[in-house]
Amino acid sequence: MLFLVDLALKMALTAFIVVVISITVERSGPFIGALIAALPTAAGAAYIILAFEHPPAFIAASAVGSAAATAAVSVFALAYTVLAQRRGVILSVSVAIMVFFVAAAALRAVAWTPLTAFVLDAVVFGITVPLSWRYRTSGLPVKFMRSRWDVPVRALSAAVVVVVVTSISTSIGSFASGMFAVFPIVMACTAVILHLRVGGVASASMFAHAQIALNGLWLGFLAMHFLVAPVGVWPAYGLGLLVCIAWSGVLWVVRRKL
Repeated sequence: MLFLVDLALKMALTAFIVVVISITVERSGPFIGALIAALPTAAGAAYIILAFEHPPAFIAASAVGSAAATAAVSVFALAYTVLAQRRGVILSVSVAIMVFFVAAAALRAVAWTPLTAFVLDAVVFGITVPLSWRYRTSGLPVKFMRSRWDVPVRALSAAVVVVVVTSISTSIGSFASGMFAVFPIVMACTAVILHLRVGGVASASMFAHAQIALNGLWLGFLAMHFLVAPVGVWPAYGLGLLVCIAWSGVLWVVRRKL
């Protein structure tokens, strides 16, 4: 009975977070949508649950895994962006997810530290950002259009990921928990919805814009890693999220001035 209650709470918490983000993203266009999509939505929900089930040292180690795995998210976004130009939604999203898992599997072969995770992300994003540049749409942005099923589908998908990550976290260890916490389920669901609604080129535009925004994600995880010990888990969560939001805010200000 307690297991079912715990499971329901995990799914409800995740669904709530994703619904709030999804409503905010609605009709905001590819650039603003990318800034919001790059925030730790499902990952944030997963970490909240992990905090109740694991000690601070586990959370700090998981944050390094998440920071390193953000590079795999960037590769996922690039793969979808390129494929969506000419391919259908099923092939584009499926191959992009496969690319993520291949990259994530390769990451598990290395014992990552905050420094090596920093170098990895700097190198990967130094490649993916320029490669994505040409796929950003110009002119007026495409608006997000939502049906009554869009938000529930994204919420349920993210909830399932959180349940899986937190349920197996003890057996797979801190790094793998952090890695799977950033599995881009919300981005994948968004890709499916937008691809079917506005076409692959327009959908891919959001992922191209998201490449720069995703840098705030791994910076936030690294900040969280270093802050867990001195300030505690919950303040570290808040400050890590603040780093992500601040990065997106800077990008928004720069965009407004251009």
